[in-house]
Amino acid sequence: MADDEQPFWKTKPLGEMSQAEWESLCDGCGLCCLNKLEDWDTGEVVFTSVACRLLDGESCRCSSYPNRQDIVPDCIQLTPEAVHEIPWLPPTCGYRLVRDGEDLYWWHPLVSGDPETVHIAGISARGRTVSEDEVDVDDFEDYVVEWPLTVGQDTQRK
Repeated sequence: MADDEQPFWKTKPLGEMSQAEWESLCDGCGLCCLNKLEDWDTGEVVFTSVACRLLDGESCRCSSYPNRQDIVPDCIQLTPEAVHEIPWLPPTCGYRLVRDGEDLYWWHPLVSGDPETVHIAGISARGRTVSEDEVDVDDFEDYVVEWPLTVGQDTQRK
């Protein structure tokens, strides 16, 4: 890419990105794969540290990405349309940042060139979760956490 060329995420709307460009916006943090609880009365959504059973806790990637919706029917597929409808995307999420006209953080693999920087920067779910296979659904509220909404607050853009 020439010095005067802007990266695709700065020039293309989400809906105009190729599939490869779209997929590359995922920073591999795994935060969207955490189970969330919604208060039926208020609509408030809170994160838990209970991860989808398909989340690989080390890589923070789905262990069966192409088949995830067959295996986990309530898995929410992020699409350009859905990103505009989902209020709970973490503040560091590449999809959310681009949607909101913001730039990606220095640790995003598209910026750093290294998929490990999201983990090094402490943004990911690596080492912070328990699989939903190990927790009774009635106990999920015991695992409510705030860190998915606060990761990156002390991470400055470089």
